[in-house]
Amino acid sequence: MKIYTIKSLAVILVTLIFASCVNDLNVTPKDPNIVTSLTVYSTPGAYKEGLAKLYATFAVSGQQGPAGQADIAGIDEGFSNYLRQYWNAQELSTDEAVMAWNDASIKDFHWQTWAPNDVFIAAVYSRIMYTVALCNEYIRATAGQTDADLIKYNAEARFLRALAYYHALDLFGNPPFVTEADAPGAFFPKQTTRAALYAYIETELKAIENVLGAPKFEYARADQAAAWTLMAKLYLNAKVYVGQDKNSECATYCAKVIAAGYTLAPKYANNFTADNNLSPEMIFPITSDGQSTQTYGGMTYLVHAEIGGSMPPAQFGVGGGWGGIRTTSTFVGKFTDITGATDKRAMFWTAGQNLVINDIGQFTDGYAITKYSNLTSTGAAAPHAHPDFVDTDYPLFRLADVYLMYAEAVLRGATTGNATSALGYVNAIRTRAYGNANGNITAAQLTLDFILDERSRELYWEGHRRTDLIRYAKFTGGAYLWPWKGKAFAGTSTESFRDLYPIPSNDLGANPTLKQNPGY
Repeated sequence: MKIYTIKSLAVILVTLIFASCVNDLNVTPKDPNIVTSLTVYSTPGAYKEGLAKLYATFAVSGQQGPAGQADIAGIDEGFSNYLRQYWNAQELSTDEAVMAWNDASIKDFHWQTWAPNDVFIAAVYSRIMYTVALCNEYIRATAGQTDADLIKYNAEARFLRALAYYHALDLFGNPPFVTEADAPGAFFPKQTTRAALYAYIETELKAIENVLGAPKFEYARADQAAAWTLMAKLYLNAKVYVGQDKNSECATYCAKVIAAGYTLAPKYANNFTADNNLSPEMIFPITSDGQSTQTYGGMTYLVHAEIGGSMPPAQFGVGGGWGGIRTTSTFVGKFTDITGATDKRAMFWTAGQNLVINDIGQFTDGYAITKYSNLTSTGAAAPHAHPDFVDTDYPLFRLADVYLMYAEAVLRGATTGNATSALGYVNAIRTRAYGNANGNITAAQLTLDFILDERSRELYWEGHRRTDLIRYAKFTGGAYLWPWKGKAFAGTSTESFRDLYPIPSNDLGANPTLKQNPGY
């Protein structure tokens, strides 16, 4: 848990895409009370406050929270939260999660029947572009600075922009593309290609990796390890993004992170509690605070929406449940013992719940998940206990993920890693999960299919599943089915073009230079 100090940069909300390109309008207002990009960074402290706003775009949805001064118009402030909608796109579309609510087109995620006018797809797309726009403005404001702190702030902003563009690369493939080099002005942002965006992200991360702070220099700020982890993800999925194997590069960057001093948390559950900022494996989180980052998205959403049926909210440190998300029998079947007595990662609530989902809109159809909690690792109240808002941070990057990426890269032929280390990393994860060596595997058992299942057991509900299934060619099509995939009770084949989400209709209408992704 970390408190964001957010400075309201009102001018940036105007200059993100639509500022005038007429030179006569490039003037400084005479009214000293009007904040512009020329005056907002008038003190050294203002630069750090502006940087905090960039981080906060992933966690909150407006200027005051939980509602009332939204960053983006046209959609409920809680619904439009970056983390909430990114999680929905990555998890609700897979075997790991299903939603009971009837909000707009939310069930289309799990059915894989979404369309270009989907409000939730538009929300995550808009959030990504909003974060990019704010980062561009901040990078312009800090460019050429010689102060050591400002140089680092500039690199952090470039990392956050690269992270947002990585999400755009993964979800949409060919988004519009702007950088700080595009001076504010009225123009239609040109659409990039997936290959060009991949190359840009790679170049940016390489350019800043030695400028960012050393690993763990300050919790929740982007450091070298965060950049290395994002680079490893880019390379692991390079075959999908650009048709090239980059497994050796992936293993190289994983090794950098592994050598940086992170260790697995002694208990798996400690990565998902209100004091998970103490976890020694947290590389880069999206932080939450029950007082200072109040939102109906983010971790507030993930804690409350997992609670329903007979589940007592107080057991999770909150005042109520929203009865929304649970999981499918396909995911449950990845554990031989669902009680958690053998593999501690099996965190299911079965009392009053049916394993089989006969009605996707009924919360008690499908086992509930108890992974996220607003209590501390000792069961105590959260540091800023609140019945509605939580202190639990979102583990965007953590060490176990890096271990599994390394192992997968080795199995896919990386020449910079070795099989002995790969097996050791996987067994370290399983030893933590089982509490002993009973769950350890042999070299012969370490296969790509095993890694895919192990990633699901270890990383479920952490926003990786859609990307993982696409990498294994099991997201769309009929090679891998789960309940209600394709809107069929037992699951059915879906169209391969859904490996990418559509460019939202409203952006296509506003920007005539954009072309829709194939199939939509």
